[in-house]
Amino acid sequence: MALFCIDRYGGEEDEDEKQQEEGAEAEDRARVLLERLRQQARARQLKKQREAQPRGREEGPGGAGLSPGGEPGEGKGKRKREGEEQTGAQGQKKLKAKQPRSSAEGRAGTEQAADGSSPVKKKKERRGKSKVQRERSEADSEEDIEQQENRNNVKSKSSKRKKTHEETEGDETGKKEKRERTKENQSTKEELSLAASGEEANYPPSSLTILGDYDRKPVQKVQPFLPQWLAQPKRVQKRIKDNLCPIRDVPGIHPRLLKKLQMNGIESFFPVQAEVIPAILQSASNGYLVGRGGYRPKDICVSAPTGSGKTLAFVIPIVQVLLDRVVCHVRALVVLPTKELAQQVSKVFNVYTDGTGLKVVLITGQKSFAKEQEMLVQKKVTGYCSLADIVVATPGRLTDHIRQTPGFSLMQLRFLIIDEADRMIDDMHQNCLNQIVKAAFQVEDDSGSNMLFQRTKPGPITAASSCSPQIPLQKLLFSATLTQDPEKLQQLELFQPRLFTSVYSERKTLGDGTETEQDANNKYTLPEGLSQCYVPCDLNSKPLLLLYFMLTMKFTRVLCFTNSREASHRLFLLVQAFGGITVAEFSSRLTPSERQRTIREFEQGKIQLLISTDATARGIDVKGVNYVINYDAPQFIRTYIHRVGRTARAGKVGVAFSLVLRIQERRFLRMLRDAGIRDIQKHPMKGRALKPLVQQYEAALCKLEKTVKNERAQKRA
Repeated sequence: MALFCIDRYGGEEDEDEKQQEEGAEAEDRARVLLERLRQQARARQLKKQREAQPRGREEGPGGAGLSPGGEPGEGKGKRKREGEEQTGAQGQKKLKAKQPRSSAEGRAGTEQAADGSSPVKKKKERRGKSKVQRERSEADSEEDIEQQENRNNVKSKSSKRKKTHEETEGDETGKKEKRERTKENQSTKEELSLAASGEEANYPPSSLTILGDYDRKPVQKVQPFLPQWLAQPKRVQKRIKDNLCPIRDVPGIHPRLLKKLQMNGIESFFPVQAEVIPAILQSASNGYLVGRGGYRPKDICVSAPTGSGKTLAFVIPIVQVLLDRVVCHVRALVVLPTKELAQQVSKVFNVYTDGTGLKVVLITGQKSFAKEQEMLVQKKVTGYCSLADIVVATPGRLTDHIRQTPGFSLMQLRFLIIDEADRMIDDMHQNCLNQIVKAAFQVEDDSGSNMLFQRTKPGPITAASSCSPQIPLQKLLFSATLTQDPEKLQQLELFQPRLFTSVYSERKTLGDGTETEQDANNKYTLPEGLSQCYVPCDLNSKPLLLLYFMLTMKFTRVLCFTNSREASHRLFLLVQAFGGITVAEFSSRLTPSERQRTIREFEQGKIQLLISTDATARGIDVKGVNYVINYDAPQFIRTYIHRVGRTARAGKVGVAFSLVLRIQERRFLRMLRDAGIRDIQKHPMKGRALKPLVQQYEAALCKLEKTVKNERAQKRA
């Protein structure tokens, strides 16, 4: 490095020859110094051997042991001397390697200083001199170490004499002293060897832990802490066919309703119905004006797969509780997310209220606002009176009537039923739920004689609150994908809720031949008779796959889902242009009457392929669906659950196909796996199976292009 600095900053070409000469002279000096160091080392070794011989004679046969001063005997002394020779040799090698450079640097520095060199070169000269002085000090330190060893040997002899007097005290104390001396001997030996060699010490490993150090540890999955009613629900069997319950075995059902059930061909209840109906009836065992024992009834949540009979589970008990009503008031309010689902529930209520005097009103916006007002309330001389006992409504229309319809009151509301509760909890409908609760507990100014049964928003139970009875409000939540997020459920302000959920009851045969039941508590449950498949494909082959299923595999009564209204309409036009398939679309493009007619024709078998958006995925009971095809893969697991739940309803068999792009396959399978759905099968399709359809498909694409252009022109006009 010094030579390099001289070349860089000196700026003279003749310095290379001078450096070579100086290097040769430095090597000669280093050889002379090395010979002197070797002679000194030999003299020290001879001196040590002479001192060790009389010591070995004094120790006698026991000299191989440890001395009291912590020095080893003769055998270990030899090892020590050999180690010192090795360390001395290493030191000499280092001196030999360092000496030429230092001498060359020092000499070059003096010449540069004589020629008027820069201060940088003078610093290099000083560094070279300091290195030589350091090497000499290391040699002097070796002599000091030898003197220290001699002193230790003298001390060891005196301590040896004392040891002979202390041996009579016992063998145990002697062993302890030997252990202590061996430790001291090892420590002094390490210190001497390190001092002689001039190297850094290797300290023993410390027991202290380094902060910030990284250890590979398995990541622990955080387990959510759920309330007791969510963590320990009432489990309902999912296998419908194996767990049917005769209607007469369910206690508490009115004979009039039993006849109605038999007239509609119902002889047995599904498992969900057999559990939920008695629970609701029990909460109103003392009548709808007062809860059981005078206390407020508990709210009920039901999470069961699609097609398991949730609608009938709340229709039967509500109709039975209201059979004895005298004055017509809105006692039950059913809120549903879509018009079609509201129509379906209204039909079920009309079937079981026929001949009972109870009035069911449907408000979904299909009729004019004024017409619906006439159906809800009637103005008399004494004021407004209600014309409805049970109201089935969608959120938007219900909110309009709460605000704008005079005389429409929910002060006597006893049951609030929220079907498809997971969707109703969303932010878009949360304002509606708040307004319903607010309308149910508002105080009327002209209450008069009804003041006895006026309701206030429930709070802590006290002596004062228990003095005046009030009509309780009980909430009933139903969904196939009911959320278990306590934060979302807290928005509903449920009172001591009870959860009824369906799980698989799996029978496992043990080694001894006995059978045990295992409950697989998955996040979501699907119908028992549902078979699931997915087909990996690319974007261009999706229409061909749908045509292949309909024409080649002869699928009938197929419900096909897309993600948007535009995609549904274009696919309908494409299949219609291809020909050979009776197809229809079902979306918001159609009027309510057209939707009803389309569903009716599909159920009658006049339409083989119904292309729909998610409007039919929520709760609608479309009869006779054999296949469900997800033309566009669903983005959310709840959408998938409701789509495939349109088939295999009420214990029947159905098949669900999902056309998944290869880029979506990994995410799609992970979504199902996270929801506990693992029984989906891969159904790959070969390209040559679709070749016979390609020519006709290309012609259909040309027709589709013309049709789309004509529709756009009509919209502009």
